[in-house]
Amino acid sequence: MNQVLRYDVLVIGSGAAGLTLALNLPTDLRIAVLSKGDLSNGSTYWAQGGVAAVLDTTDTVESHVADTLIAGGGLCREDAVRFTVEHSNEAIQWLIEQGVPFTRDNAPDREDGSFEFHLTREGGHSHRRIIHAADATGAAIFNTLLGQARKQSNIELLQQRVAVDLITEHKLGLPGRRCLGAYVLNRSTGEVETFQSRFVVLATGGAAKVYLYTSNPDSACGDGIAMAWRAGCRVGNLEFNQFHPTCLYHPQAKSFLVTEALRGEGALLKLPNGERFMPRFDAREELAPRDIVARAIDHEMKRLGIDCVYLDISHKPAEFIKSHFPTVYERCLEYGIDITSQPIPVVPAAHYTCGGVVVDQAGRTDIPGLYAIGETSFTGLHGANRMASNSLLECFVYGRAAAQDILRELPQVTNAATLPAWDASQVTDSDEDVIIAHNWDELRRFMWDYVGIVRTNKRLMRAQHRVRLLLSEIDEFYSNYKVSRDLLELRNLALVADLMIRSAMLRKESRGLHYTLDYPELLPQAVDTILAPPTYVD
Repeated sequence: MNQVLRYDVLVIGSGAAGLTLALNLPTDLRIAVLSKGDLSNGSTYWAQGGVAAVLDTTDTVESHVADTLIAGGGLCREDAVRFTVEHSNEAIQWLIEQGVPFTRDNAPDREDGSFEFHLTREGGHSHRRIIHAADATGAAIFNTLLGQARKQSNIELLQQRVAVDLITEHKLGLPGRRCLGAYVLNRSTGEVETFQSRFVVLATGGAAKVYLYTSNPDSACGDGIAMAWRAGCRVGNLEFNQFHPTCLYHPQAKSFLVTEALRGEGALLKLPNGERFMPRFDAREELAPRDIVARAIDHEMKRLGIDCVYLDISHKPAEFIKSHFPTVYERCLEYGIDITSQPIPVVPAAHYTCGGVVVDQAGRTDIPGLYAIGETSFTGLHGANRMASNSLLECFVYGRAAAQDILRELPQVTNAATLPAWDASQVTDSDEDVIIAHNWDELRRFMWDYVGIVRTNKRLMRAQHRVRLLLSEIDEFYSNYKVSRDLLELRNLALVADLMIRSAMLRKESRGLHYTLDYPELLPQAVDTILAPPTYVD
């Protein structure tokens, strides 16, 4: 018998956004934080960079806002940008209070009373404003927040829990539209549990796994975006992804990013025949911004039908390479590539989902009682291209804002009558796991080939045809067989892929990272691409 688990707040996702929200709620509330794998499965743990914020006296809110608007390719919403930046300092102070071990500034010329932590500058930022913990900021933040959450007796951290779907009043045939909880697969028992909650928060990350190559962990499957859409929420700007231009191309390498600093030190991009191609795309050649480089690589791969291009620094002295890039040298050597004498095979890798579930400044979605925060959401902050280190900042600012809104709403919200249990009577065990594996591979490959960075109308139509066939096959499969993590992820990823394709078809221009050969120019006015599901109620 399926028991109903009751909470005040259900947080789906255990990364920076989800943990921040949980830790900013009162200790007398019963909170569940779910992770579909181990608690560290999300993107936060692997984030190398830092957090952007106005921290130094030489920096200003106006400067940070202006830098972000420029990076967003005309699609940032200024009110969302300003809200995020204005709350950046207090978010960082909160992280410091939690005990995050940010790198300190030991410079001898530092004035007494000036900011005591080291700040770096990253692409697109006009000031040093990136606070970091060496080159593993994400791990430092995650471990600190997780440690704090474990100290709180009111926060339950539940691993191996895969959200199946949201439960709403509308789905149960009740008057109203409020979110009441979620059905969740317990991977340890194989049973689907019913979580009932006064508030539900989607903090499930992005959908980078929709592409063949990605810098994200295997968990980035768009689960929250898909569940919100099925529940009746709008999504925005899903056609925009940020890609890291150079990810190591090797069957065993998974997602090793080759630092852009190599190009800064003279590494050259070449085709398999040894020909350079960047001079054809930009006067700055290999030193062009990452979106231009990624676009050029994708264009050449599709034009020639090649699996990868090559990044070559072998013309530099071996000692120089080993001393400047020891990590890249050692990692490539593990795969039989000696970068002192051989070029590195590279491809662009999907890095960040710029769009997501439409929310307001409190993280509220179109469904009462349902919030979306972090990479799952579309706030208007990122526009057509994510700016370095603003994405982690967003997790803390909106996580704290959503927590404050939940506090405001608490007195008016009670738990509904007991929710119905998940009906597993119609399903049987499947011996068709091969179908899931095949479809998963096919989806990521055709999204890479037909959607990716450089697009055409014809490619998008082919992709849409493929994904619609896939969705119908998944629906049939899903209806008849016992649910599993792989099946749920495939279902969500295919749905988000369809939404991405629909969004891309609506954009009749080239903007941000993405280039459409049929519409190479910018439109005079930048407009968001907003999709509404059939169940959406204004």
